[in-house]
Amino acid sequence: MDHLEKARRVIQLEIDELQGLLDRIGGAFAEAVDTLRGTLEAGGKIVVVGVGKSHNIGHKIAATLNSTGATAVVLNSQNALHGDLGVVSDGDAVIALSYSGETAELLDLLPALRRFEIKVVALTGDPGSTLGRNSEVVLDSHVGREACPLGLAPTSSSTVMLVLGDALAMVLLESRGFRQEDFARLHPGGSLGRALLTKVSDIMRRGDALACLPPDASVRTCLETMTRARSGAAVIVGGDGQLAGIFTQGDFVRAVQSDGEILDRPVSDFMTRDPVSIPADKLAAEIVPVLGANRIDDLVVVDGAGTPVGLVDSQDLSRLKLV
Repeated sequence: MDHLEKARRVIQLEIDELQGLLDRIGGAFAEAVDTLRGTLEAGGKIVVVGVGKSHNIGHKIAATLNSTGATAVVLNSQNALHGDLGVVSDGDAVIALSYSGETAELLDLLPALRRFEIKVVALTGDPGSTLGRNSEVVLDSHVGREACPLGLAPTSSSTVMLVLGDALAMVLLESRGFRQEDFARLHPGGSLGRALLTKVSDIMRRGDALACLPPDASVRTCLETMTRARSGAAVIVGGDGQLAGIFTQGDFVRAVQSDGEILDRPVSDFMTRDPVSIPADKLAAEIVPVLGANRIDDLVVVDGAGTPVGLVDSQDLSRLKLV
């Protein structure tokens, strides 16, 4: 068996165990989501605890919860008995991870945790274990087989725990009405932050960079204005201030191909009427699907009254690292 075949075997084994999780997930999961949501709504937090690989998975679960507005902390089982238990408060919820449900360090911590008014959600492969019996909600993470060829290293079992944690975080997110704007507020850095926080009005071309002309302007004047603005399109605005059309380089090429003598004719004869536009207060990230769906490179920006206020060129998105 070559390396690729062995890799496929490992992946397939883990897929099979995830399918088993999908088939058996039930009411306990909904109860776990309600427990976590109730904790957060009451001002509490989520404390995640595990040992070994479960501790590593717990870090990922806590990070995902925090990134989606559900306050979570990771508690080290050993350090908890030597002062770190101070992070736990009455009203918190504890997510306890242990595949066997009999991990000594975790069981040693349970009596100390029970001194607080908390609720425990257990992720364990043995619901009848000591951890399972001492938890308010038990999520079964049992697997029939680890992907490790020796059957020793946590592989399928840790994957199932990770996916269960993702499912909890995502369903909790929807249950709490967490919005894209909330996510953006928690991710201000990097390309993700730029894409989520930047508004159309922040990146649109305006002022001298915006070629804006009336419908009776000649094609010659329109091209000169576009050149000065270094823009591939001109926004055509009617006498009432409303959007009348857009004239692009593509419109010019098509016009020349059909009639070579066009420079002194009004741009209204060749512009695209009723062009696609986007409100200035929309997120810049929303521009990408609009451009793609309409197969265009230039997008007119309008204010609340429908008055043109700017233009976005597809090249602006890559220059600003929004795509």
